[in-house]
Amino acid sequence: MTLTRYVGAAVCARLADEGARVAILLLALDRTGNEALGGLLIAALMVPHVVAAPITGALADAVHRRRLLYFLAFLGYGGSLLAGAELIGHSTAAAAALLILAGCCAPLLIGGLSSLLPDLVPGRLERAFGFDVMSYSIAGIAGPALAAVLADLAGASWSVVGLVTLVVAGAVLVASLPLPNVEGDRSRKRIQSPLAAFTVMVRRPRLGAVTLGTVFSMLGVGALPLVAALLAEETGRHELTGLVLSAGAAGGLLTSLLLTRWPIRRRPPEWVVAVSLAATAVPFLLLILFPAGWAGLPLFAIAGALGVPVSVAVFAVRDQESPPEIRTQVFTLGAGVKVTAAATGAAVAGLAAPAGVVALLAGIAVCQMLGALAVVLVPRVTPVSSRAESIVSQAN
Repeated sequence: MTLTRYVGAAVCARLADEGARVAILLLALDRTGNEALGGLLIAALMVPHVVAAPITGALADAVHRRRLLYFLAFLGYGGSLLAGAELIGHSTAAAAALLILAGCCAPLLIGGLSSLLPDLVPGRLERAFGFDVMSYSIAGIAGPALAAVLADLAGASWSVVGLVTLVVAGAVLVASLPLPNVEGDRSRKRIQSPLAAFTVMVRRPRLGAVTLGTVFSMLGVGALPLVAALLAEETGRHELTGLVLSAGAAGGLLTSLLLTRWPIRRRPPEWVVAVSLAATAVPFLLLILFPAGWAGLPLFAIAGALGVPVSVAVFAVRDQESPPEIRTQVFTLGAGVKVTAAATGAAVAGLAAPAGVVALLAGIAVCQMLGALAVVLVPRVTPVSSRAESIVSQAN
């Protein structure tokens, strides 16, 4: 039951987070007709995911009553999102400020939630991380679609209301989780430096290696929406844009379900990350050889499926390598770094778009290979003292 309630809370939170960008954009267009304003407001919501992640993570690691903190974070996100949406078209500055506040709460709905699993289901972490990744896959498929459908049926304002309702449902589920209060451990009562998680990522080879590997991978993944749009333009079938992205998300969802039933236990998680990233390069290279169109959809699905073992294994490494006093900060920072890398990849792809789809697909494949190499090579070039610290941490 605990894992079921957790998954329910995670799905609600991440559906709202994925759908909010679409709902805010549609609302801005509906009220002002200004696409640039829509982009600005989306940035106001998304940038704090990265900037606030170390601070909110440090607070979550130090607070005594974690369940109350997460409950308030859910309500803070939902309330700020709703209030900010209502002010769009009336006061841009106030709307942006409230969306920034919502974005500051968001890290606890994303990476922060994942950091709770070792305390909630300590004996079933492989399955639990599989379910957690599944919640991201469901949100990636359904979140934007839900926001768009609600906006079409009832209007953009009601789309935001629907997403906020999901957040409130998630808050109720979080409040029901059996999270123990942090008592008697003075090291966890003190708020750690916002740079503590970054320092740990640098000094612990396994954690640093998988983090850098996912940065390279997400640089490539960030280009996928543009690749999908260019493929659709080449074929004259605009619906292909959504189908390409949905195929990748569907492949990820299927693999998530499989890994909850048959977790990968026989291999070290960093090995899983390296092999999966290297394998992910293959479908993108094959897409270069196929004519643009429907024939490529299975390859996008395979690429999405291969990304799931990466996420599950990265969660496992974070759990194993994070000191207890900064575990949430490591998870929130890791999630924020991935968002930043994907956004950077999207920006670079936009600049490189004149080179064509083939060049972008090759670039995505290269990013996956660089990620795999980083996972393999970083521990080998890390100073001996850092490796020794990592070994000691695992032994403890």
